[in-house]
Amino acid sequence: MTAEMLITLSTLNIAALLLITNLVRSDVVGMLVLLILHLTGVVTLSEALSGFSNPAVIIIAAMFLVSEAIIYTGIGQRIGTIITQKSGANEKKLVVLLMVASGSLGAFMSSAATVAIFIPITMAMAAKAELNHRRLLMPLAVSSLISGMMTLVATTPNIVINDILRDNNLETLSFFSFTPYGLIVLFLATLFMAFFGQDLLTRKKNVPARQEERTISELMHFYGIDERWRILRVPMQSTLIGQAVSQLRLREELHVKVVALRRPTGGPSEFLAVDANTIFQANDLLVLIGSNEWVEQFSEMYNLIEQPVLKDETARKQFFEVIGAAEVMLTPESNLVGKSVREIRFQSLYHCMVIGIRRQGTTTTTKITDMPLKFGDVLLVVGAWHNILKLREQRSDYLLLTLPDDYREIVPAKGRAPVALFILTGMVLSMALGLTSNVMSVLCAAVALVLTGCVKMGNIYKAIEWKTVMLIAGIMPLALAMQKSGLVDATSKLMFGYFTGQPPLLVLATLFIATAGLGLFMSNTPVAILVTPMALQLSFSLGISPQACAMTVALACSSAFLSPFGSPVNMIVREPGGYSFLDYLKVGLPLLAISLVVTLVLTYFIYLR
Repeated sequence: MTAEMLITLSTLNIAALLLITNLVRSDVVGMLVLLILHLTGVVTLSEALSGFSNPAVIIIAAMFLVSEAIIYTGIGQRIGTIITQKSGANEKKLVVLLMVASGSLGAFMSSAATVAIFIPITMAMAAKAELNHRRLLMPLAVSSLISGMMTLVATTPNIVINDILRDNNLETLSFFSFTPYGLIVLFLATLFMAFFGQDLLTRKKNVPARQEERTISELMHFYGIDERWRILRVPMQSTLIGQAVSQLRLREELHVKVVALRRPTGGPSEFLAVDANTIFQANDLLVLIGSNEWVEQFSEMYNLIEQPVLKDETARKQFFEVIGAAEVMLTPESNLVGKSVREIRFQSLYHCMVIGIRRQGTTTTTKITDMPLKFGDVLLVVGAWHNILKLREQRSDYLLLTLPDDYREIVPAKGRAPVALFILTGMVLSMALGLTSNVMSVLCAAVALVLTGCVKMGNIYKAIEWKTVMLIAGIMPLALAMQKSGLVDATSKLMFGYFTGQPPLLVLATLFIATAGLGLFMSNTPVAILVTPMALQLSFSLGISPQACAMTVALACSSAFLSPFGSPVNMIVREPGGYSFLDYLKVGLPLLAISLVVTLVLTYFIYLR
């Protein structure tokens, strides 16, 4: 083994270990790989930085803007409304429509973004139909994973694998090459989940005690906050006048949360959301949350006068038109894990206030400021509606889990949905007909979505998941290093010894299972980058179609059904669904078998016959 091979193999093992254990952020892993390979002389400077100019990386970044447009224009929410109207309380019909809708929408956006859109919709549909949400969230995750088999741009591994084919001067896969596989797998998986899969998860059809509410009032009731609302008036002689919220330390010292205020103006009084910089004025009516004891102490300290709570329905409606609420769940790679609300400075950073925390089914609404946060924690936040909706932009830190019905009137760019659909249709046609290169088709669509207001200018860089982009750009030179050092050739020769004389379908089946097995522990994008070069070299040695091997690897990357760690999609639904590792295994094994059989059969007829 040469020195270059040893360095490359060591770098590969280190990167795999760090990605599996999450000891280091994924984007940092990508940069470490890049630096090690260049500083040790395995790749040149231009080769080390080649990932940043790679068309696949540009396509992936631009597709995040496409996903943002689908969210920002309310297309996903409209689909959810249609599903609810069509399915009613029929569980099987609901599962079928949900899987078809998420599987189809996911053909043009990331699987994680698809789940992010559909989780609150699914929760609301389950509550309305009085169904156990556990029986719906797993089908949602399954169809979102399968959506990666639909088109070339449906998931990052497809784009990366196609780019590796292009770099090897091989015929690339077309936009719809994946579609026959995806449609058949989605059809069979939908039948399986509707008639068998749900019963493997739970046989209880009634909504469990932990029901997900659908309005702000019901959310407040669920957390036990509805009886703790108070209204205090600031009289002319109050010492509170002229002070800012950030100066008072109300939550830390008095455990009182001032959510909003009603300020008299020249016209009718209006509600305003309170943030850290809000300065109190005379005659303000403060809307706050707190126990009787702490509210009385706060009132006495600042000479405030208690007023009747908002009993008038008109006043309550006006209040909730301005002030919104939502539940957010911390993601596995969230920068907030291990920190408290005080350390994060949540209110100053996001202009929303955390008023409750749900952890493993237990809710806490008092003394939460210094509670260290954990992955899977669900935070109940309140704030102005425009700030609540902005929380969707922070998908790397948390998932917007539950949005109450009240938000449906506040979709930011609802009127731009037809424009977004027109642009997306143009992108698909351009890629399918080969009118221009894939990267230019996606870039044109992304720019058009921004210029037409389907993506907010201020959200462009926030919408792109830079961790993913940096990981892929950084780890791409590893595949090049494996080829340059001879590691790919050596591995292929070793595999050639085992597969010589074996039927091509057996080789493809082994390749599929090996790729899916790696996906139990690593993200599917690094798996695709590492496995594809070896798969292509094996195809050359054995005389098997390179496209057949590439397609097999791509489909195996989208078949991460067996483990909660195999895909961010599985991790996202794990907490709200309360799923165990065994749940994924019971449902995942039949689904993996379905994917394997469909892959082998179609690949034989399309590429091998």
